[in-house]
Amino acid sequence: MNYSTIKKAALACTLVAAIGYADVANAQEPAKVFGGRSQYRTWSIGVNAGALSPAVVIGGLRDNSHPEITLGYGANIRKQFSPHFSMQADFLRGSLEASGEPSEVNDNWQYGDAYKTDLNWQTGLTGNFHFGAIDFLRRENSVGFYLSAGYNIANYEVVEGPNVDGQDRTEQVIPVGGGVKFKLGGVVNLDLGYKMNFLNADNLDGVWANNGSLDHYSYGYAGLEFILGSKDKPSLEWNNPVANLYDELRDPELRNEVEALKQRVTTLEGTVDELGRDSDGDGVADRFDKCQDTPAGTVVDGSGCPIKFPETQEAVVGDYSPIQFEFDSYVLKTSSYPTLDKVSQDLRDSGNALTLEGHASAEGTEDYNMQLSKDRANAVKNYLVNSGVDANKLEVVGYGETQPVASNATESGRIQNRRVEFSK
Repeated sequence: MNYSTIKKAALACTLVAAIGYADVANAQEPAKVFGGRSQYRTWSIGVNAGALSPAVVIGGLRDNSHPEITLGYGANIRKQFSPHFSMQADFLRGSLEASGEPSEVNDNWQYGDAYKTDLNWQTGLTGNFHFGAIDFLRRENSVGFYLSAGYNIANYEVVEGPNVDGQDRTEQVIPVGGGVKFKLGGVVNLDLGYKMNFLNADNLDGVWANNGSLDHYSYGYAGLEFILGSKDKPSLEWNNPVANLYDELRDPELRNEVEALKQRVTTLEGTVDELGRDSDGDGVADRFDKCQDTPAGTVVDGSGCPIKFPETQEAVVGDYSPIQFEFDSYVLKTSSYPTLDKVSQDLRDSGNALTLEGHASAEGTEDYNMQLSKDRANAVKNYLVNSGVDANKLEVVGYGETQPVASNATESGRIQNRRVEFSK
């Protein structure tokens, strides 16, 4: 076990971290809540070194009861997809050792032999789940925790022990672990972590123990991460969306825009009030009122001047052509509109009242035809009211099929009977 090498590596990491800490003062553009990943730095590279051991903290079966601690070292390149998740490609190299004397011997395997295995390389992908990015008490965090899991391939060779055969082996590995990161500045992170590597084989020491267990080993490390990209951008890993939202709401420029908008709205409201001012209450704004100070209750025209009504004006009522309808229908024909417009104009000019008499032909029952005749008269009334006639000036009467003007025995006669007539 070579502790001096580990101490040297740790000292080197500390020196580089101290250099990175000086970068804290670098100015960065504030991130926007909906600005997307392009406003952040999302790539980083890292180097690490630490202790390798053919044992894991959760225990489990292994082929040797005396694991040793040896030096391991590695590197990674990482992509941050959100403040909570990243993916990285890992590389690890080192050696695994155990000491001791064999305690059991038979024809197939030996338990407890000392051995040394070179881990030529281990590489693969790892997913990291980050915790602590959102903090409601602090605007920025300097410490973050993470859990990791992935899929690796390891190549190793037993170089010392009872079963040295000069062959290297390549097997699958599942790395699982976690760690804590410290933000040392805008560019450098200190990464302290621990990974348990579960090997899909039982020959890490060159012996297939055949006791139902698979080999495993651990890696505890310290490393430095260097965040790539422009220093003007913040790191996505340390981004706090809550703080971003707070900053955006407190942005002086945004607040100034809101205040300016309030001022414009106030000015606009004053202008609208001025334009809508009606001093004499006649319903015509002062800027359009050509006759100011008209007495209350005076009927005025669009220019605010009193309307002069003729002293006597009688319209000829009752001399209009009947309004005709289709069979079993009370929908007005477009051909009736000119007559109805004439009736409307006369009634509005004179103020006289008018009776609308509805009729029907003899098809159907008497009750049905009575209702149909009323519906026809009401259709005429609705048209006149919508054109400006006072509804109180119109009376609706239905006669059904009781007052035909032609024979119901012929179609031409029935057509004439489907009608509405006007009377005083």
